Amino acid sequence: MTLILTPGAATLAQLEDIWRNETPARLNDSARPAIEAAARMVAEAAAGDVAIYGVNTGFGKLASVRIAPGDTAQLQRNLILSHCCGLGEALDIATTRLMMVLKLLSVGRGASGLRGATVTLLEELLARGVTPVVPVQGSVGASGDLAPLAHMAATLIGHGEAFLNGERLPSSVALERAGLAPVVLGPKEGLGLINGTQFSTACALAGWFEAMRNAQGAIAVSCLSTDAIMGSTAPLQPALHALRGQRGQIDVARAMRMIMDGSEIRESHRDSDTRVQDPYCIRCQPQVTGAALDLLRFAGSTLEVEANAVSDNPLVLVEEGQIVSGGNFHAEPVAFAADQIALALAEIGAVAQRRVALMVDPTLSHDLPPFLTPEPGLNSGLMIAEVTSAALMSENKHLANPCSTDSTPTSANQEDHVSMAAHGARRLARMNANLGGILGVELLCAAQGVEFRAPLATSPALQRLLALTRAAVPALSEDRYMADDLARSGALIRNGQVAAACDVAALLEAAP
Repeated sequence: MTLILTPGAATLAQLEDIWRNETPARLNDSARPAIEAAARMVAEAAAGDVAIYGVNTGFGKLASVRIAPGDTAQLQRNLILSHCCGLGEALDIATTRLMMVLKLLSVGRGASGLRGATVTLLEELLARGVTPVVPVQGSVGASGDLAPLAHMAATLIGHGEAFLNGERLPSSVALERAGLAPVVLGPKEGLGLINGTQFSTACALAGWFEAMRNAQGAIAVSCLSTDAIMGSTAPLQPALHALRGQRGQIDVARAMRMIMDGSEIRESHRDSDTRVQDPYCIRCQPQVTGAALDLLRFAGSTLEVEANAVSDNPLVLVEEGQIVSGGNFHAEPVAFAADQIALALAEIGAVAQRRVALMVDPTLSHDLPPFLTPEPGLNSGLMIAEVTSAALMSENKHLANPCSTDSTPTSANQEDHVSMAAHGARRLARMNANLGGILGVELLCAAQGVEFRAPLATSPALQRLLALTRAAVPALSEDRYMADDLARSGALIRNGQVAAACDVAALLEAAP
């Protein structure tokens, strides 16, 4: 089913559907009048005598060079080809398609000057599975994501490469096989296509979608870990969190209470436990994961706004009758959002890794066997799985260093401050993979730990999680080749099954 998107009103849920499921999308027909009105204004300006940046002038430092009306098509073609300077591997198809959708949403606001035929061709690429090959390196996140978006635009004019049915082809061949013809760009159309934050925003959104899934999985797994070490649920009391008032903290504590409700393990030590307090990685889970959740929610709201934004230059202000140069292409909001997501990912992983360390350490795990193996010494159990989780945690700490505070002047100092949003957004995929690995290790440790508490049973929700885990990875009775186990447990986190087993998403949004 094709999603019909209204420019300015696309939701995160719609965008995630497009990204995860490669759902086709096109603009609501109601956007067409505004698109055509802006295109008419650009055509009139191109034929006039007034110098208007990017319409009848050169670009960047060459803005003072006037272009004759007869050369405007050549100007736009040259712009696209000269800016196809990307390097590195190709952006994955799902994120490239999301980037194309974001460009549709942007030009659909009727302030970019693209003609209806060009917009329609972009829609047809999505509908027929033609995906431009977009190298991931080359954007500094100001003047837009010029190089990546130029590679996208190149396919529209029959240059560069594109994927079709999984095959990498010259764009001209892919278009022909899909029954499409390249477009000859009109005035400002090339500039309208390559100015904008859509590459950075698409990568950041992909990182956000995965981060939310990881955060939800972390809440479920942390509950299993709490039961595994016979941790206290007293710090989850609602009055305690209400006194602080932080929404994420309140929501995480509520979700944990509900997930752990009915645990025989918890009830067995509620009154007779000699321990006064659990370590912070157990006691402060709502405070840490809740703070990360607040950060992710804020970043998501920023990215939803940016997904609906017009971020090219110059902008066609139809009602004012003006074409105005500005700076909406500067991706600072996206850079900040990406850095916030990175911080949340690093901290969720850091506290999860401490729970792993707690469970494998017999001096801290409340009578669990060393490294969670029935025969320690002969077997090493989950000893090195914990080391792997530490390695991933450390890597994420390094990756979490901010990108938004970096800048370098480009384009002969015309573009003298840049956001580095593309760097900040791209690293989120690696960080999410690392976090999924950490949580996968925690899941195996927690499952093993809870099973050592038999005949006491964990809560009904966590019994579902345990059954899901054991369907993928059998209990560790003696040492075996572990890499496949870690891969399967990590996949349960990343594909959302762990969070779904405990219905975490609904619990987080439930009314207090």
